[in-house]
Amino acid sequence: MDIAFWPATKLIRALRSGKIGALELLDHYAARIERYDDALNALPVLDLDAARKRARAFDRKGAKRGPLAGLPLTVKESFDVAGLPTTWGLAEYCNTPVRTDALAVERLRRAGGNVFGKSNVPTLLADWETVNPVYGKTVNPWKHERTPGGSSGGSAAALAAGLTGLEAGSDIGGSIRNPAHYCGVYGHKPSWGVCSMAGHALPGSAHPADISAIGPLARSAADLELAFNIMAGPDAIEGAGWKLALPRPQRKSLRGWRVAVLESHPTAETDSSVRHAIRRLAQFLASRGAIVSERARPAFDLGEAHRVFIQLLRGATSGRLTPDAFAAMLAARQKLGAEDEGYYAQMLRANTQPHKDWLTASNRRHQMRLAWAEFFRDWDVLLCPNAATAAFPHSMPGERWERMISVNGKPQPATTQMWWAGIAGMCYLPGTAAPIGLSPERLPLSVQIVGPQYGDLSTIRFARLIEREYYAFAPPPAYA
Repeated sequence: MDIAFWPATKLIRALRSGKIGALELLDHYAARIERYDDALNALPVLDLDAARKRARAFDRKGAKRGPLAGLPLTVKESFDVAGLPTTWGLAEYCNTPVRTDALAVERLRRAGGNVFGKSNVPTLLADWETVNPVYGKTVNPWKHERTPGGSSGGSAAALAAGLTGLEAGSDIGGSIRNPAHYCGVYGHKPSWGVCSMAGHALPGSAHPADISAIGPLARSAADLELAFNIMAGPDAIEGAGWKLALPRPQRKSLRGWRVAVLESHPTAETDSSVRHAIRRLAQFLASRGAIVSERARPAFDLGEAHRVFIQLLRGATSGRLTPDAFAAMLAARQKLGAEDEGYYAQMLRANTQPHKDWLTASNRRHQMRLAWAEFFRDWDVLLCPNAATAAFPHSMPGERWERMISVNGKPQPATTQMWWAGIAGMCYLPGTAAPIGLSPERLPLSVQIVGPQYGDLSTIRFARLIEREYYAFAPPPAYA
């Protein structure tokens, strides 16, 4: 395998031993970007001259290079990187470089990471197709006519194509887990609040976003653990009062893990290819001594949970609406029928809801959060899909709420897939995406590993065990 596809942990060992130099590795990625990225468009923002200066400095330092040892890496465009613009796909910000790094970027640099560019996003990080008017469209390295997912679509595509050593993304509605699934890489959405989001916001935004989290994407689960440990922890203000101390998993094999499995749900039917892949994994886990149940569920209505999630999700993102857009949604809400419970109606109501309605929904969320805590006293992890299908074709017509995907030969609203994002996100739970196979169309499929709040190291550990004993990252054939 080309060294470009090595896990970050293996690359770091090679950098430490002198088997490869920091500048040599950076130039190798730069050469692959020049060869492949015109068509892929995963990394539209590069800072190679400054990165080469840093790489030469890393090579002079020898072993004193931190945990990342000079590893070349990139981050999602929505993170602040000093000297580069942060646009979120909005043209009005494309000529305004920011002055300071996001805290996560600062931590990655301090650990010896060489941040050399930024990966593409959809406008306002609000789609599963990665396209915006500033940087254009990113395609899936497995099949260019398919989406890489979103909103960390450029992140996952760059990793899968072997254009970078590690990535950092963000996730409020599946934006790490969805592209990791579509591109066949690993991704981790942390427990809410574990990784400070300072420097991951539109200009002027200081309020912590409900549900939203930042976390790593990588080509191995071990890389997730390394990057997560670097990114996690409070900012300077919160750090004056608390320090992170996550529980560490004890099991070193699959034997004895208590595993609940949810392949599909009437609210969000999944394609047979996704269900069969998760079922095969469950059978393998049982053969290795795990305790597997396909019936265990938390003690609340999962269908209701999706409605609450949409209300809270759209409430969280409503602050991004311009005054004109908000006024248009208020007017459109007045035309809704009382019986309309479709996604568009839910979105309009949530974007314009009174604060009292939000408080009611959030209270219900916390009741469900307590039910999850009870559930995870009996079960270590819940396995479920990250999305309803493998990557779907680009250029779907209409607005997001008008688009349809094919699930088991039947049309399903594309927005229904958010059910699988909300199952972990709404109640602050960690969710790890891990590849587990290919669809009949030779597209990546994955599993979402959900754990108790602050059980991040356990969900990543479980992904590492699957990687070691069942299925690991494989590069897309056209890029290998």
